[in-house]
Amino acid sequence: MKPEASAREGRIECRGVGKTFGEEWARTVVVQDASFVVEEGQLNVVIGPSGCGKTTLISLVAGYEQPTAGEIVIDGQRVTGPGPDRLVVFQETALFPWMTSLENVIFGPIVRGMSAREARDEARRLLERVGLKGFEDKYPSQLSGGMQRRCELARALINQPKIMLMDEPFRGLDAMTRELMQEYLLRLFEETRTTILFVTSELEEAIFLGDRLLILSARPTSVKRVLPVDLPRPRDFRVLTTARYAELKQQALETLYEEAVKAFAEGSQAAYDLVEAFGRRSGGA
Repeated sequence: MKPEASAREGRIECRGVGKTFGEEWARTVVVQDASFVVEEGQLNVVIGPSGCGKTTLISLVAGYEQPTAGEIVIDGQRVTGPGPDRLVVFQETALFPWMTSLENVIFGPIVRGMSAREARDEARRLLERVGLKGFEDKYPSQLSGGMQRRCELARALINQPKIMLMDEPFRGLDAMTRELMQEYLLRLFEETRTTILFVTSELEEAIFLGDRLLILSARPTSVKRVLPVDLPRPRDFRVLTTARYAELKQQALETLYEEAVKAFAEGSQAAYDLVEAFGRRSGGA
């Protein structure tokens, strides 16, 4: 079994994607005319103002939600629902608490028909690869937050997805553990070249990880700017001290600040409009 093969496919194309939620009287447009391409074997990072729709965009690519406008195409096929070609790593751990690390990792392959022996051999190899050798028989409650995240990376890799969708997977970890997890992810990506679409609210994390930044606008969100990150790979944290990193951060900050100001102003107006609409619907003044 060779996870590296998954990077041969995994092209994502969003074509004029829109998503609206709610009833007609209080409809909310979250995504509007979002268009971008993630080439196979790239790590693209989605970043934008708080509440702009980053998670909604990931849910659309995953197939958990359907767009109300436009379409999402993966390797030439329109996305109509979830599929084994895409694996989502959420903000909160999704490990089964009643299973050991090894059992969590082999669960998916065995369900798909892999022999237990082959699944166990591959799971042990991957757990060692992410630094969890010796923790195969530990339950999630016996692992630190960083260890749980590494276990989830092993579980993702054993399923050989074409695309990994990561929705702020390191959120809530302490600063040192978060930095170590970023390095683990980079090492795995640079080995496998699996296509990754990674959501974060942290600009330093975005630049450190990404081949490109997809900077989102205030809601209704679209791709405001695509910023290529031309820092050399393989990377380590020394790149954060370079002049080029500082230039990229300044460029991204200019766009993010502009959109954050819009999001703050529009959020206040949206709250007022919602109260007004609710009052009219309820027969209030």
